[in-house]
Amino acid sequence: MTPERSTLSKGQRLRELLTTRTVAIPGAFNALTALQIEQAGYEIVYVSGAAVSAARGLPDIGLISLVEMAGDAAAIAKAVAIPTIVDADTGYGPPSAVMEAVRAFEQAGVAGMQIEDQEAAKKCGHLSGKRLIPVFDMVAKIKAAVQARRDRHFVIVARTDARTVDGMEAAIQRARAYVSAGADVLFPEALLSAEEFGTFALEVKKAGVHVPLIANMTEFGKTPYLSVAEFESLGYRGVLFPASTLRVAARAIDKLLVELKFFGSQRDWLDHMMTRHDLYELLRYENDEEPARRPYERDDTSTDCD
Repeated sequence: MTPERSTLSKGQRLRELLTTRTVAIPGAFNALTALQIEQAGYEIVYVSGAAVSAARGLPDIGLISLVEMAGDAAAIAKAVAIPTIVDADTGYGPPSAVMEAVRAFEQAGVAGMQIEDQEAAKKCGHLSGKRLIPVFDMVAKIKAAVQARRDRHFVIVARTDARTVDGMEAAIQRARAYVSAGADVLFPEALLSAEEFGTFALEVKKAGVHVPLIANMTEFGKTPYLSVAEFESLGYRGVLFPASTLRVAARAIDKLLVELKFFGSQRDWLDHMMTRHDLYELLRYENDEEPARRPYERDDTSTDCD
């Protein structure tokens, strides 16, 4: 981050990034993952409702409360210097609840908040059986969010799930209404092809809508695997990878536990682990004591604390 950019608020920095180039936005399910994302050179981090729910042992059906999500988002946002976008699902209720959510997430240090137009008993955007709220209800939520923010740079991201419910034209019409209500960024969920992403971008632009677009490149969903460069060519400025880190971590833990149960030792897994030195460096923790190595451990590997 340059000295000039360091003087910007996180909301200002988020707006700058989304209006100047296309960026990959990995999801974090805790502060440690956010630190890794920042260390790897990414410029925005996403607090995914699906990933946070899974980390708490829950499905992504809107079971995480505002208090819980704001707490997790605060831990993530305060751990890193890069801006954070938080997934606020349906806004936790009517417009009055959306206003409360904006204030809670601003207090948490988050740079932007995403709300979607599903009914409160929401589902993952890539599952069937979703139900949408009326357009005017979502418009009221967006207006409430805009009214509630104390920082005018706090970013309101409006997601529409209309494509797989009512079709592409409905998604485009909703997008236009949401921007008219004050949304700063549009997020069309679960489009089915590169052509559809291109069509959406072209049609909203033709309708006079000029806000950044975000795409969701989640795994195992309805959207085909497109690269960040491909999304850029289609007119998108942010590409979410909401649960990629969680899925990789969960699979790695599965494999470790199977082998640990079978062999009774983690010794063959040391090459797959972050060393104590690397972990402390990530956490910015300086330890004056150099622990003794076991004979079979490499020079940069040591046992970790419980």
